[in-house]
Amino acid sequence: MAEFVSVPGGTIAYEVAGEGPLIVLAHGMGDSRAAYRSVLPRLVAAGYRVAAVDLRGCGESSVQWPSYSRTDIAGDLLAVIRHIDSGPAVLVGHSISGGAATIAAAQDSGLVRGIIELGPFTRAQSIRLGDFRSKSYRKGAFRLLGAGLFGSVKLWSRYLDHAYPGRKPADWTDRLARIEAMLGEPGRMRALQKMGQSAPTDAGAQLGNVRCPALIVQGSLDPDWVDPRAEGEAIVAAMPAGVGELAVVEGAGHYPHDQYPEETVSLMLAFLEAHARA
Repeated sequence: MAEFVSVPGGTIAYEVAGEGPLIVLAHGMGDSRAAYRSVLPRLVAAGYRVAAVDLRGCGESSVQWPSYSRTDIAGDLLAVIRHIDSGPAVLVGHSISGGAATIAAAQDSGLVRGIIELGPFTRAQSIRLGDFRSKSYRKGAFRLLGAGLFGSVKLWSRYLDHAYPGRKPADWTDRLARIEAMLGEPGRMRALQKMGQSAPTDAGAQLGNVRCPALIVQGSLDPDWVDPRAEGEAIVAAMPAGVGELAVVEGAGHYPHDQYPEETVSLMLAFLEAHARA
């Protein structure tokens, strides 16, 4: 059952379960907290209090926000932690929310004790013409671009199919149907489009200011990069020495937590046991 916190511009929905150190889960654009449906119960069973958040414009959170930057999302996540009043928390952010986690950690080290970034867009991207020689990257980029330009739910669904190479969740058909239904609600596709237009430069500018432990998780087959491992290594290199570490989930695309939840949660728990119970 959703709970809500009011922030300037609207309301943010979240659900919370479990007892123990606080973990906050934030999904990527065009999604909802349901992206963590296989992760949340595993973390609760391991002894954590877990809050799964709907980003502004997504899920059950309100629509018609003035902007959808990573800095905006970081402010919302910090507001949720304050509202729950059981921080400091470990922030888990996927894709655009990975960048938001970077910013939140840099802005308020008192509320954020660690960050886990899954397939994160958390630094400035430089696209080279040669990147389009990669069929996987080219296909994903064109489907993303089309979904954003035309506000097409169909193209977004085709991107998702590509972003989950090979293995799909058991409830894949139902998951796609729920995402398509959400994006059909007034204002939801517009939120996706605005997030897609938001460059990660604000997050990249804060990487050097992250002081808490950070785990970057990349899928080895993530089509959003020609070389997902190299992207993860670049993120770690941009952080202060010793702060970040990289893990790669073999066979996973852009959604390792949904495609390979057992493997991804195993990585998360190892990090949490080292850094969330201090």
